[in-house]
Amino acid sequence: QWLSDRKKRALQKKDVDIRRRIELIQDFEMPTVSTKIKVSRDGQYIMAVGTYKPRIRCFDTYQLSQKFERCLDSEVVTFEILSDDYSKIVFLECGRFVEFHSQHGHYYRTRIPKFGRDFSYHYPSCDLYFVGASSEVYRLNLEQGRFLNSLQTDASESNVCDINPVHFLFAMGTAEGKVECWDPRTRSRVGLLDCALSSVTADAEIDGLPSVSALKFDGALNMAVGTSTGQVLLYDLRSSNPLIVKDHHYGLPIKSIQFQPQLDLIISADSRIVKMWNRDTGKIFTSMEPEYDINDVCLYPNSGMLMTANEAPKMNIYYIPVLGPAPKWCSFLDNLTEELEENPESTVYDDYKFVTRKDLENLGLAHLIGSSLLRAYMHGFFMDIRLYHKAKMMANPFAYEEYRREKIRQKIEETRAQRVQLKKLPKVNKELALKLIEEEGEEQQVTRKRKQKNLPSLLKDDRFKVMFENPDFQVDEQSEEFRLLNPLVSKISEKRKRKLKLLEELEAEQQEEEEEPEGKASDAESSESSDDEKGWVEEVRKQRKLLRQEEKVKRQERFKEDQQTLLKPQFFEIKEGEEFRSFKDSAKKQKLMKKTLGDRLKLEEKLGTLNVSDTTVGSKQATFKLKKSEQQKKQQEAEKQHRQERKTLRRSASHLKSKRGRGRLFH
Repeated sequence: QWLSDRKKRALQKKDVDIRRRIELIQDFEMPTVSTKIKVSRDGQYIMAVGTYKPRIRCFDTYQLSQKFERCLDSEVVTFEILSDDYSKIVFLECGRFVEFHSQHGHYYRTRIPKFGRDFSYHYPSCDLYFVGASSEVYRLNLEQGRFLNSLQTDASESNVCDINPVHFLFAMGTAEGKVECWDPRTRSRVGLLDCALSSVTADAEIDGLPSVSALKFDGALNMAVGTSTGQVLLYDLRSSNPLIVKDHHYGLPIKSIQFQPQLDLIISADSRIVKMWNRDTGKIFTSMEPEYDINDVCLYPNSGMLMTANEAPKMNIYYIPVLGPAPKWCSFLDNLTEELEENPESTVYDDYKFVTRKDLENLGLAHLIGSSLLRAYMHGFFMDIRLYHKAKMMANPFAYEEYRREKIRQKIEETRAQRVQLKKLPKVNKELALKLIEEEGEEQQVTRKRKQKNLPSLLKDDRFKVMFENPDFQVDEQSEEFRLLNPLVSKISEKRKRKLKLLEELEAEQQEEEEEPEGKASDAESSESSDDEKGWVEEVRKQRKLLRQEEKVKRQERFKEDQQTLLKPQFFEIKEGEEFRSFKDSAKKQKLMKKTLGDRLKLEEKLGTLNVSDTTVGSKQATFKLKKSEQQKKQQEAEKQHRQERKTLRRSASHLKSKRGRGRLFH
């Protein structure tokens, strides 16, 4: 799609597959966006409306090309084909206009009182029912050429409407999430469905009140309702509860609902995805997610072809052979699909390289994102293969040398595989690993004889991997527990130690001389192990004697260390403002702290620091006197002495004043 015309022509000359590529309908597209797409009842004409400028295009399937194009004054909300061919069409436009077209072109134009959102045609009475931003349903009779009395509903606004093709019941979906059903003969409401309440399921997350965004009848009794929150509800008109509720899980309004009777499928679409699912079980049959947002879906009648109007110039055509045969005007599609199934071929892009964002950062080309040198595709980009090779050479000029070294290393490894392989033991718990290898070899011999399944090895098990890597798991063979639990291990461990030394020597020789060893050292000694009870008891006794001797030696060493250590005096620091009396006070405090609360209270009452009395209410009142420290007592005595001195000074001063007054009176 993003190649220039010149490159396309060059590719057509080179590539046979591109020359064979088919285009079902020539120029099946709109200038910018397509909004609605429908097929005439005879199946010969496909009509689509879009922008910009607002227009309608009619495509003739017999000629596989466009038949005519007409421009309109305002954008089309929806349209309906009244005749079997393209001779009678009605358009509902944005500016409250209703426009009629005949075979030759524009025929008549009128206006409705409020903005319309959808309309349906009632064939028996030739009435058009318009719903929109109003509580009324406007009726326009095409036989008389005038508006009739409108239907007054309980809804504030209506979004969609449809008429049953069997018994002509008129249904409309409201903004409050309800469906009102009306009988056109009596012009009265005959039913009301609350779809908003039924669409709320236990696992659904709904932000607001769901409104009805799509409505479609199937036969006389079935009706499918789509909500603005992404749920599709299938109803039987005889019941107010839905038969099944299907959630798209995108939270986007349902834009179109179609029925596929051959396989009992429902095709529902929102702006992001088209889902096909079984109407009985709700199981997904298949789904399609186009590159651009979907505006409308049209199923070609009695076939497996599906067409979509998108937020893009090109209108998509899908052919699914399982749904039905190809239409008669493109019956060659059946043969092509059979050939494709017999000879599946993968498409290879020779001139372009697919790279991810991480690859671009490694090559230092992240700044090219958004330029014409990179074409966004899926989770990465397409770039010219020549540019990719140049950038790779600049980013890593020694790539060929590394590739050459890797190939040489692989060849050497292949030759080494033919040599006699030495057993590589882990760094931690080597003796335990050697023991497990020996036991594994013995078990394999037994299982071969008995034809049993081999048990998994501990060395290859990831759960015990750390035991042979982490030095914290090293088995201490000198510990008391190990020696008492494994008294006979000492003899076998000596043989294993010899074997380990031989293996280490062989590994060292192999590292020094990268040559193939002629053979592997075998242990000449027999691996005999005494399993007699008598030998086991004697070995346990020996180990216990050794442990006792070791304990005696340790005790003597500790005793010598204790004798050598000299006792050093300890000094304690007294806090400021406190006097050291004796250690008896601290002992008294400790004894007092050990007593219970009741005993301490009794002691405080005896000393006079606590006073407990009964109140009039019946409760107890306790009065405490805080103990004073020596520093506080000294301070209080100093303050008391200071007050007494001030009193004596005041008395002497008053005495002198009185004497002076008497002397003056005498003079």
